[in-house]
Amino acid sequence: MQTLVKIVLFIIFAPFIGGLLSGFDRKVSARLQGRQGPPLLQPFYDLFKLFSKQSVVVNGVQDFLVGGFFVFVVFTGCIFFAGGDLLLVFFALTLAEVFLIMSASSANSPYSAMGAQRELMQMMAYEPMMLLAAIGFYIATGSFNVIDIVHSGTSAIAVLPGMFFGFLYILAIKLRKSPFDISTSHHAHQEMVKGLTTELSGNILALVELAGWYEDVLLLGFVGLFIINLQWWSILAAVLVCIVSYFLEILADNIFPRVKWDKMLSSTWLVTLIAGGINLLILTLIQ
Repeated sequence: MQTLVKIVLFIIFAPFIGGLLSGFDRKVSARLQGRQGPPLLQPFYDLFKLFSKQSVVVNGVQDFLVGGFFVFVVFTGCIFFAGGDLLLVFFALTLAEVFLIMSASSANSPYSAMGAQRELMQMMAYEPMMLLAAIGFYIATGSFNVIDIVHSGTSAIAVLPGMFFGFLYILAIKLRKSPFDISTSHHAHQEMVKGLTTELSGNILALVELAGWYEDVLLLGFVGLFIINLQWWSILAAVLVCIVSYFLEILADNIFPRVKWDKMLSSTWLVTLIAGGINLLILTLIQ
């Protein structure tokens, strides 16, 4: 019964939290650039406007693939917040990305195809760190299950500081922020138009945006997983760490220029090897 309640709460409240995070992102970015910025609720207005518009369908399979992307993102979040297996969470999230890539590849557009290729490159960059983090949680707590990890006596970050840093580094890719925003540019000065979502419009594009809000909450939930333990105050600490982490990602997005794919790939693998690999080696020796 508790599992069902957690799933329902995630499905209902995650879009509201994700939309507020998007509004917070826009507001902070505007202030960093010396602008007033849109209202905090502007992402919700934009989403409702997109849902009210008719989508221009490029081909028949595109709607199905975008729908698959949305369903698997929500499914992944449900598994995570219900206390499920971390490996299953990451594999399901990867499958969701595959649906989005196939959707972009199905469109006869050079921008969309280039965005799909770059998204595949991004997956090669962040997947090793995510899997390494899951292994680190298993060695530290003896379980891949989220419910067992949050019931540990101490916060996982105490023994996984390198994993935490590595995950924050690749989080910029998953949140689609500079310097690794190479597949779906969200800044007007970038040359990719909208990359993956170039050929999406109307309610189909709104579905992708909504899935992105679900995914943002899921990713910040994983950040919080490093902090939460049996102590009640750890929940407040996890929320604070998530907010600070998200702010740092926004700050980096506004400070650093976008890099090319080869620098993204080499830097993420280097961080994975040094921060994650050394942390895993030390953790294996002390266990």
